[in-house]
Amino acid sequence: MSLDADAVKKIAYLARLKIDEADVPGYVNNLSNILDLVEQMNAVDTEGVVPMSHPMDAVQRLREDVVTETNQREAFQAIAPKTEDGLYLVPQVIE
Repeated sequence: MSLDADAVKKIAYLARLKIDEADVPGYVNNLSNILDLVEQMNAVDTEGVVPMSHPMDAVQRLREDVVTETNQREAFQAIAPKTEDGLYLVPQVIE
């Protein structure tokens, strides 16, 4: 499938893209090549080909979601400049 300059301009308008008039022939060529490649891929017979979810059929190892550390809030807040009721107090930056 090949496109003409008017089709490229219409596509650019619909996509709200501004392209220079001097660049239109390059876009015509590139978009036509892309559409030709899509046509070639559509022509391939894929009947009986099982889709793959991953090219390597890899499986991630998962671990249990368990707590591995103890709560150290008091230790961390002891070195903070200001805290109140378990919260960190910071200076106001927005008026």
